[in-house]
Order: sequence, then C-alpha cells, then structure tokens
Amino acid sequence: MAVTTMAGTGWRGRLRWTIEDGATLVGRELSRMRHEPGELVAALVFPAVMVLMFGYVMGSAIKVPGGGDYREYLMPGLFAMVTFSSVMAMTMKVATDASRGVMDRFRSMPMSRMAVPFGQTGADALSGALNLVIMAVMGLLVGWQPHDGPLRALAAFALLALLRYGLSWAGCYLGLVVRNEQTADQMLPLLFPVSMLSNAFVPTEGMPSWLRMIADWNPVSAATAACRQLFGNPGAPSADAAWPVAHPVAATICWSLLLMAVFMPLSIRAYHRKGR
Repeated sequence: MAVTTMAGTGWRGRLRWTIEDGATLVGRELSRMRHEPGELVAALVFPAVMVLMFGYVMGSAIKVPGGGDYREYLMPGLFAMVTFSSVMAMTMKVATDASRGVMDRFRSMPMSRMAVPFGQTGADALSGALNLVIMAVMGLLVGWQPHDGPLRALAAFALLALLRYGLSWAGCYLGLVVRNEQTADQMLPLLFPVSMLSNAFVPTEGMPSWLRMIADWNPVSAATAACRQLFGNPGAPSADAAWPVAHPVAATICWSLLLMAVFMPLSIRAYHRKGR
C-alpha cells in the first residue's frame, strides 16, 4: 500500500494518494481472483450458460414483438442482467471482507480511507468488462450481432459499464451495512427478481398495468431497451411505453448518475463510521 502521508499536502496530493491506493486495491482484487480459480471459472462459465439456456430453452416459446430472432432480442437483456449482477457480487465481497476483519486491517494502515470503496468498485468494473466480452462472444456464436455499426455498439457497452459502476456502489453500501457474509448470501435471492421483473426476457406489454409500470421503470429495462436501440436489435418500445423505455439511453445515464450520487457518499460515510 502507498505510505504517503497527507500532512502538508493539498487536494491534489490527497487525490493522488487516493488514486494510488485505489489502484493498489484494484490489483489486490484481481490477484484474489487469480488465486481463487473457482470464482474465475464461475465468472467465465456463467455468461455462457445464460446465453445457451435462455437463448435455446426460452427462445423456442417466446415470440418477439414486431418479429425477429429471439436470440437477438434476448442478448441486450442478458447484457443488462449481467450488469445488474454487480449489486450482488459487490454486496458479497464487501460483506466478506468486513466479516473477516480485512476492512479493519485496511483502516489500521497508512492509506486513504476513500481508496477502499473506490478500489473495490474499480475492480468490479474490470471484472464486469470481462463478463461482457465473454457474453458478447457467446452471443456472436449463437447468431446475435450488432447491426448499426461499431461506434453505436461501443456506445452500448460504455453505457453498460457506466450503469455497472453505479450499481457497484449500491452493492458496496449494502455490503458495508450488512457486514456479514452469511446475511449477504441470504439477501442475494431477494435481488435476483429485480432483474427478472423487466423487459429483458419478455415484452412488458402483456403484464398487468401495475406490474408493467414497475417493470418499465426498472433500470434493467432502460438498459435493455438502450442496448436494443444502439445494437439495432428487435424489440422497439410500443407507442405508449413509459419514459425510461421510450428514451432508454437518457434514462440509463440518469439512473447511473443517480446511483453514484446517492450510494458513493453513503458508502464512503459507512466505511468511515465502521472504523469509529
């Protein structure tokens, strides 16, 4: 860890200190994945299983609104679902570190307090990028492809990365509040339905009106619709769609910034308060 002190330094020194310590913690998280092959294998296999299971099992029974191939309709939803998994992954990682005393050890070291949550969320962003790459390769193998050019495709993946980063801060805060890996593990099934209650796998038009409203305002639905729009995949929203689905790119950016604005200070505050 960086041993620079903050005495006599201004905001530039503090910022550099935070960045250096945060980068060190990102390296720690990546090194931990390398030394825990089971976690790495799960990160590699899970996207592939999702594509094959939903693409071929559910694809035979679901009709795409407006016509089109279901796997092309599905892939943006899977991208959004994997992005949402950041909440579950971060909650578990942070709660595990807290319950095993890793957080207390960090607090005892001459390092920036802000670097710990920034380092953990930064590492999650890198692992999330790996998951998206694997899922994109699997999608290409089963027939999915972007139709509107590489720039719009890159914009879609950048949008997913932004949303994942915002969601990782929500997971960081939950992990700091729970601070127990057993409790965090029991919470994970409660988060999974949030990604399912969306337009990721089926159109929301057939849902009851109250349920459709919830699904349309789900960040997963906005991210899914944004990816379909940017990739040029089937599944355009209906004329009476809610604002987040009718303007999905703007909605996804708004959701991402809102998540960071709310949970970034909450996470930093929770980390500081745990050390008192």
